[in-house]
Amino acid sequence: MHTETADIDVISQVLQGDHNAYAILVNRYQNFVFTIVSRYIKSREDAEEVAQDVFVKAYRSLANFKGASKFSTWLYTVTTTTCITFLRKKKLDIHSLDNEKVFEVAAQQDGGMSANQVEQKNRVQMVNESIRMLNPDDAQVITLFYKGEQTLDEIAAILGKETNTVKVQLHRARARLKEKMQKHFAHEIRDI
Repeated sequence: MHTETADIDVISQVLQGDHNAYAILVNRYQNFVFTIVSRYIKSREDAEEVAQDVFVKAYRSLANFKGASKFSTWLYTVTTTTCITFLRKKKLDIHSLDNEKVFEVAAQQDGGMSANQVEQKNRVQMVNESIRMLNPDDAQVITLFYKGEQTLDEIAAILGKETNTVKVQLHRARARLKEKMQKHFAHEIRDI
């Protein structure tokens, strides 16, 4: 039996003055938010700061949540808006994948994991790097669908587009993601 309090009930508690109840939402969605933020912002310190800002902004705007969509959908919108605002204010350096130090750092971050865990982590990193190479619109739709686990209808609501348009955009984004992976990680893909 599912005993967790529904998001809408927690939100009602917060809006009625139980400000400590907001911690439930933070705990429930902190990994979701951090995953989305880290798609936009490479620096872990900056990503952590932006993730905190997301929860502060969401708290301040909680009364604006009308329940027409899932809370996670609304929170995704707050998250992406916060990330885009951060990136506009701070022009981040773009690091080339040709830089050997990027791969040296990744190789040294084993942390005592088994070979299978390291291989899986490297695959995830390869996919994440490929997503970062996409244009922001493609990266957004891929992230929403695969990482945010949003349906096409939910993505359409977030982006303010028709569901069929999102479906086509997702199809094209997948093709471009495959192209990036084949171009930049051809050797790694052959080994998979």
